[in-house]
Amino acid sequence: MTGSLSEVVEPAAGATSVGAATGLSGAADLPVATKAEVLCEALPYIRRFAGRIIVAKYGGSAIGDEAESLARFAEDIVLLRSVGMLPVVVHGGGPQIGALMQRLGKVPEFREGLRVTDAETLDIARMVLVGKVNRDIVGAINVHGPLAVGLSGEDAGLIMAAQRDPALGFVGDVSSVDPSLLRRLVAEGLVPVVATIGSDLAGQAYNINADTVAGAVAAALGAEKLAFLTDVDGIRREPDDPATLITRLSADDVDELTRTGVISGGMIPKAAACARAVRHGVASAHVLDGRVPHALILELLTPEGVGTMVVPK
Repeated sequence: MTGSLSEVVEPAAGATSVGAATGLSGAADLPVATKAEVLCEALPYIRRFAGRIIVAKYGGSAIGDEAESLARFAEDIVLLRSVGMLPVVVHGGGPQIGALMQRLGKVPEFREGLRVTDAETLDIARMVLVGKVNRDIVGAINVHGPLAVGLSGEDAGLIMAAQRDPALGFVGDVSSVDPSLLRRLVAEGLVPVVATIGSDLAGQAYNINADTVAGAVAAALGAEKLAFLTDVDGIRREPDDPATLITRLSADDVDELTRTGVISGGMIPKAAACARAVRHGVASAHVLDGRVPHALILELLTPEGVGTMVVPK
């Protein structure tokens, strides 16, 4: 599926494009009957999730060809909002932070997979997350209308943080999330886009794992769904074998697979955030390959789905 939303939302005078209704680029190439089937297939999901909050975590590893991937993601978010859902975007930007550090001649240091963050590295992280990645996502969404509002977790006490480990410097854990600002924005029909920098009561900023933040935000909002867009197709029993994709798990299953090492590496914080979210009121959480065109729409608005869904039981 290629193309842009603007190409399918401007039908000829007097006509209504199915591509416009679905938001799926390339819909014009489908037979007419197939277009109708696509719409009918999506309808029950649209009705079920209308008025519900959908939290999507995007960034870093989800980006292949950055401009194209971001444009497709923005199309999905705009489509969800256009059919009555209430999307909230949380994003990371680890690869972009690392790239800027290298350009500035600063060598990244990691301990147990976490970036050691001194004061200079924290400034770089804030510049990248708040000043670059956040702006890019907001801009991509707002191509389709004045919808997106960029935020940092530091804004209005949105994300309160505490230092994880002095040896890691300014790396934080989520202490609490105040969802009131996000609720006000979605009530106005806007799409909040949240950069994962939090602060403590003294105003000290911390860089926080974006997967953890997304799970905490979804739980605080009582979201219907939480979706992680990453660079694999979901949780697998064998990490290197796509045929072992697990399409549905319970929170307890996630705990057991993590304990036995099936879930490992960078999938651990995503899976843990999924389990925590569904145990705190989120109906379901999803791990998707963000490089697949319109993965978010395929997962939420089709019966087959394209990733792993985590449910409470």
